[in-house]
Amino acid sequence: MEELTKTEERIMQVLWKLQKAFVKDIIDELDDEPKPPYNTISSIVRLLEKKGYVAYKAYGKTYEYYPAISKDEYAKTTFTKLFSGYFDNSVSNLISFMVKKENLSQQEIEEIQKIINQETKP
Repeated sequence: MEELTKTEERIMQVLWKLQKAFVKDIIDELDDEPKPPYNTISSIVRLLEKKGYVAYKAYGKTYEYYPAISKDEYAKTTFTKLFSGYFDNSVSNLISFMVKKENLSQQEIEEIQKIINQETKP
């Protein structure tokens, strides 16, 4: 699966939220001010379609777009690349990073411990 640019990922976030949308709907959902040009967003959506992330239903010359992959599928692929590339596929490296760099609260650490304990019960 080809990686997305930050802008493409923002558009996908909108499509996952809306589930299906015309380009105008995507633009309306973006927080940008001023709003990006219609042709810009239309071009990005067409790139996403070529990459296999978006599909569409045609109504004459108008297209309604929808995600071709789920947010969970994308998250899994992206996390797997992050996990292997930055943490050497080591859970302890990941947890250590989270605890040291993300300033986890004691409650968050306890929640992580609870999850680990639940997952390791026979």
